[in-house]
Amino acid sequence: MLPLFTLNEITFLLHTFIIAASCLVAFRLGKEALVGFICIQGILANLFVTKQMTLFGMDVTCSDVFIVGCLFGLNILQEFFGKEIVKKVIAANFFVVIFYLFMSQMHLWYLPNTFDSMHQHFTAILGLMPRITIASVIVFLFVQILDSKLYATLKTVTQGRYSTLRNMISLSFSQFIDTTLFAFAALYGVVGSVWHIIFVSFAIKVIAIMCTAPFMKLAKRINPNKEI
Repeated sequence: MLPLFTLNEITFLLHTFIIAASCLVAFRLGKEALVGFICIQGILANLFVTKQMTLFGMDVTCSDVFIVGCLFGLNILQEFFGKEIVKKVIAANFFVVIFYLFMSQMHLWYLPNTFDSMHQHFTAILGLMPRITIASVIVFLFVQILDSKLYATLKTVTQGRYSTLRNMISLSFSQFIDTTLFAFAALYGVVGSVWHIIFVSFAIKVIAIMCTAPFMKLAKRINPNKEI
């Protein structure tokens, strides 16, 4: 029997807590820092999605934590700064990922010299980027809008209470949609089993969402707007 926690599982849990904690650090620095942090995660999610690993005995990509962290940051923004800033961040995230797509392909246009040893590696990593990034941009844009609207609706229904529960519900629903759409649009024919990726990725995202739950409560305590 394989041990439940190998290096991958330990790294995954540590990764999740670091992303959530870093999100709170950015939040404490102000909404501008949090916006930048969210956009960076959008790029990292697209870059690392091509790497696969075994987690809890199942095959999964290495970018799920960044996607959860990105939407977690959006929910914090909406909770403390309102819906209007979220709309601007979604548009900014869209622009940043599109810029990354074009720049990653332009990077491959340069012909390497005889001393270069990295071009083949960049080609292997970035060669799949157009399909993956285009699919990611379309799906992620839709999911960000869906998550922000669902979170806003839940906030109205609960009259601003139960922020942790609202965060978990909106993240779980939006991530189910994100996982299903993205798996077929970007990973069909690239990974061994799309259905395997959907099931496992969603399960992993749920674990990550549960790990971030305490951080939403903590966000209320470190709210930089308290003094205002």
